[in-house]
Amino acid sequence: MQTQNTAPDSTVGIGANDGANEAPWSATEFEARLRAKGDRYHIHHPFNIKMRNGELSPAQIRGWVANRFYYQVCIPLKDAAILSNCTDKETRKRWVIRILDHDGWDDNAGGIEAWTRLGESVGIPRAEVLSLKHVLPSVKFAVDAYVNFARRAPWQEAVCSSLTEMFAPEIHKERLANWPKHYQWIEASGLEYFRSRISLAKRDVEHGLEVTLNHFQTRADQERALEILQFKLDVLWSMLDAIALAYPE
Repeated sequence: MQTQNTAPDSTVGIGANDGANEAPWSATEFEARLRAKGDRYHIHHPFNIKMRNGELSPAQIRGWVANRFYYQVCIPLKDAAILSNCTDKETRKRWVIRILDHDGWDDNAGGIEAWTRLGESVGIPRAEVLSLKHVLPSVKFAVDAYVNFARRAPWQEAVCSSLTEMFAPEIHKERLANWPKHYQWIEASGLEYFRSRISLAKRDVEHGLEVTLNHFQTRADQERALEILQFKLDVLWSMLDAIALAYPE
């Protein structure tokens, strides 16, 4: 299994001389290199491939849902950390909606509630989902590393780390297409989280790319952005490594 990389140092430049004498990539080339990182997205992890093919047991599905919930509840903490460091008012006005997307507002229950309902639909009592009692230490460590990076890093770097959203719509569409076919025991109403995130991810990517392409201007900075995105990809991959080990069948 792939090993997890350590988080990029948020105070010391990574490979300070790397790319120092190279011309920066154009915005088109830079974006293409960011998107090429999708080859390392956890949609390609063996555990997710089994999920897509209908090869997971109910226990494995429940283990994944229960552990992934910790990531869901920490997303607003990550976004709040970005806001706390962000000095640009216009960015804050656009970014704050991400917290509401997950925490909810008025009649919108939000993503955390939607994931809680997913837990119930796969057979995990609501209280168990919320208790986090099934969260593996290694999953908690990986997610906490991501949140702590967002707290320490310049806000533009933390924004860059969120660009795994570029690859998310495909994985959500995959689950909407395959779960009703392969996992008929799961209540269809529990899949609303995946459905809602398709359009929201597109909106979030547009803003995240705008910040990243505007901020990382030198070749060295652009290469750092790729390393930051790889760190986030490693977080997601290592979570599935841990879940696959804990729930082999």
